[in-house]
Amino acid sequence: MLFYFSIILAYSFLGFLLEVAYAALRQHPQRARKCFLFFPLCPVYGLSAAAVLALPEGVRAHPLLLFAAGALLATLVEYAVALFYELGVGVRFWDYSQQPGNLRGRVCPFYTLLWGILTVVIYHSLHPALLPLLEALPQGLLLFLFPCLAADGLLSLWLLHRTGSVDCLVWYHPKEKPAM
Repeated sequence: MLFYFSIILAYSFLGFLLEVAYAALRQHPQRARKCFLFFPLCPVYGLSAAAVLALPEGVRAHPLLLFAAGALLATLVEYAVALFYELGVGVRFWDYSQQPGNLRGRVCPFYTLLWGILTVVIYHSLHPALLPLLEALPQGLLLFLFPCLAADGLLSLWLLHRTGSVDCLVWYHPKEKPAM
């Protein structure tokens, strides 16, 4: 159980880094790409990684099957997380309604394709290097982080529900560039 918690934590953090890099490259005005008040995490990545790692070894060993299963699982997780935040909390973290083939703005074919590619690349390149590090994490650290993350999650959900805006999770503001 703690191993899957470490998977979710690690990949949620890596997903946050990917989201920040993506926002910076696209010069997107919303640079704060996290779903928690304090922890820099995007849980859709961690939950998707855990789902993929729960697949049978025969699926994970075959790149084409891994691509298809990863694309499908991550898209299902993304849809479920979007639905949870929209219906349960009253906020939207992303909106694909301008993308062709989108399903209520929660998922779309383009990002499903990216999920599949990301799954194969990460599973065959990053995951083998990350696995020994995750297995070496002290259980005491994970047992300490679990209630901290749970408290942050509950506080974040309360703030999101109370304000109706994801902006409530931004407690830091990047310094403005000086006018030239």
